[in-house]
Amino acid sequence: MEKTISPEERIRRAEEIYYRRKSDNNSVRMSSRQVRDNKEKRQFSLYKKMIIQVLICIVIYLIFSVIKDANYIFSKDVLEKTKEFLSTDINFEVISGQIGQFFQENKDKLNFLSSWIKEDKSNEENNEEVNQTNENSETNSEQADSKANEDVDNKQENTQTNTNQQNNEANNNTNEQSESNKTNSTNGIGGASDNEASISASSSSSSAKKTQMQLDAEYIKKNFSLVVPAKASITSRYGTREATSIVSANHYGIDIGVNTGTTVVAAMDGKVSLVSDEGEYGTHVKIVNKDVTTIYAHCSKILVKTGAEVKKGQKIALSGNTGRTTGPHLHFEIRRDNRPVDPELVLTDLKRSIEK
Repeated sequence: MEKTISPEERIRRAEEIYYRRKSDNNSVRMSSRQVRDNKEKRQFSLYKKMIIQVLICIVIYLIFSVIKDANYIFSKDVLEKTKEFLSTDINFEVISGQIGQFFQENKDKLNFLSSWIKEDKSNEENNEEVNQTNENSETNSEQADSKANEDVDNKQENTQTNTNQQNNEANNNTNEQSESNKTNSTNGIGGASDNEASISASSSSSSAKKTQMQLDAEYIKKNFSLVVPAKASITSRYGTREATSIVSANHYGIDIGVNTGTTVVAAMDGKVSLVSDEGEYGTHVKIVNKDVTTIYAHCSKILVKTGAEVKKGQKIALSGNTGRTTGPHLHFEIRRDNRPVDPELVLTDLKRSIEK
């Protein structure tokens, strides 16, 4: 008589047969516990997906409700302005013409900026050239001094040998030597040639000591006639000075301390090449005559226009306090081929006329 089997036992045996068959297919035996765990995980993942979908629906509902309530975004004014903007016909030819006109009107300012950059570069190059010429002049002066010392030593040796010979010779020979010395002196032999050599050496050494700025100053004085642009005391001279947040370290001109509104005259004849109020110089004007340029900066008003011909002593501006300054004054520069020249080297009467 067969033994009765409980339902739980039947389920257990059925699971074992299922796992046995599955293990035969996958060559992996899984327990009933693992199967239950997988079922629980699948059920949890389904719950998770359902929760995410519900949250997404809630977010979409909130977005639509916000848009529906925000009437301003889709108001009539906004829609009309949007349509007006989209219907506007953009004419690129007119825009390009306006851009070209802007550059044409500001051409002088753009040229001034480019020339200002070139001048700064040329000033740096000129300073390097001046330093190099100073070094060359020092070496030349040292060589000239050494040559002069050698000539003096040779002269002393020659004089000593001559005196010894004269003491050893007889009186007759001394008389003949004195006569020959007289004739030699009259013929310009000996001392005369030494003097000429010393004069030529001194002249060559003096010319070698001249800097490029000194040569430029001599050239300007020889070929041009200049006057003082304004009569007052010099508050800052040419050259290096203690730099501050306003004052630059290298001063390429002189500052004449005049009050605002003082008359400024042209230092020389020439043509007005630039009138501008841009940059550190403030309101300034440039006057060019061949390769020489004079600059009058920090003015309050310019009385001449670009391209105008001016005469020496003509009223060209009023002094002021524009640009990068510490007070009202006139900044005056002289340049030759963009090389700065100390105005006090050119205007020999500058100090005397100012003190008057």
